[in-house]
Amino acid sequence: MPNAASPTPFRANAAARLERLPFSSYHRTLFVVIALAFFFDSVDLGTMTFVLGSIKSEFGLTTATAGLVASASFFGMVGGAAVAGLLADRFGRRPVFQWSMVLWGVASYLCSTAHSVDALIVYRILLGIGMGMEFPVAQALLSEFVPTASRGRLIALMDGFWPLGFITAGVVSYFVLPSFGWRTVFALLALPAAFVLIVRRIVPESPRWLEHRGRASEAHSVLSSIETKVMRACRISVLPAPVMAFDPPPVSKTHSALREIWSGVYRTRTIMVWILWFFALLGFYGLTSWLGALMQQSGLAVAKSVLYTVWISLAGIPGFLCAAWLVERWGRKPTCVASLVGGAVMAYVYGQTALHGGSVALVICAGLGMQFFLFGMWAALYTYTPELYGTGARATGSGFASAIGRIGSLIGPYVVGVVLPTFGQSGVFTLGACSFALAAIAVAAMGIETKGLALEALGQGDEAPARTDGYVAAFDEAK
Repeated sequence: MPNAASPTPFRANAAARLERLPFSSYHRTLFVVIALAFFFDSVDLGTMTFVLGSIKSEFGLTTATAGLVASASFFGMVGGAAVAGLLADRFGRRPVFQWSMVLWGVASYLCSTAHSVDALIVYRILLGIGMGMEFPVAQALLSEFVPTASRGRLIALMDGFWPLGFITAGVVSYFVLPSFGWRTVFALLALPAAFVLIVRRIVPESPRWLEHRGRASEAHSVLSSIETKVMRACRISVLPAPVMAFDPPPVSKTHSALREIWSGVYRTRTIMVWILWFFALLGFYGLTSWLGALMQQSGLAVAKSVLYTVWISLAGIPGFLCAAWLVERWGRKPTCVASLVGGAVMAYVYGQTALHGGSVALVICAGLGMQFFLFGMWAALYTYTPELYGTGARATGSGFASAIGRIGSLIGPYVVGVVLPTFGQSGVFTLGACSFALAAIAVAAMGIETKGLALEALGQGDEAPARTDGYVAAFDEAK
């Protein structure tokens, strides 16, 4: 077994060298590490769904104030997502990814120490900054390591760790909340921040980003290390020659990524993806942040409301698995539109079922259908967004889309708190259904299809299929 990768022409760009690599256990390891960080972040984010009712009761909050508490973390996520994208395109994906984990871990612990509503809101904002930083950078980082043929499936599966995180938050709350209270829940969820030590050891900087910033020697070093690990994992002694499907991307050190996402082919994509994120997240978090509290308001005990919310969330697992399959078989755009339309229909049905006093079993069935489509929506959303931009603007484009979405996340729970006393649960879920429908219209009208296209082709505005088949053929010949 060789100790170093086979000689590769130094002039070959990072895209050519990464795309020709066979998918291996090295890629799976990177995926698991990045996805687990995403998972721990999602646990923190989902926790408010289960503890909001207890916080509301302890502090004697009105529904509007409780909605403000639920929205606080999303306020922080707006700034965190926007800043993270700019920082990741300027200083690298890896350091921003690591510091985001440290920040949300510290902030989660601080939430457990809050003895006033004002303090809790401040700590939730800090937690939101950390979470907002992590999500878009994780998308960009994973998409830049994975070959085109596996990219959509893996990013969609990474997003599947979000419903798993949501369910884990419910399980932790179910066992901890009744006996130890919501403060203990937040304290326990601070512990996974130590996972950053594993991230530092295993996840390298993106060679695509290094090359784009003109740091060719560092990019070459990282690529050589990756090639060696892939060869060892696949038990091969030689790699296929890189196929130069695209010209090397221009070196950029000063060009404004924020200006780039509003130029040329990106302008329409940016408008579309901002509308998509805003209305999709307004509807999603407006509904899910209140699910547990709404069940408690209907007369269920804390433990029962948490348990039923967890049951409903279980539909997210087949939802994201189905979407992960469809984004590669059917395409990103139709999968995104279908999941949004399905989510809109089922959110309306759920609201009508609750309005007319349906049985618990009927309400749970409607909730299962709603969460199936909504978690499928997340898988399509996270797959689609980083593919719309080139290397120099990918993190910024993803970050600002996420930031706009977090504005919707911030508004959603608060609006629900205002709407609920006047229009009831039916009005709340009708509002969510309308939000999902508007997001679906934006994608259907302005979205492009990115299935099967290499990142460099999308970055150049070329929507013709990329020559990824050459990589596969070269690998077969090398074997």
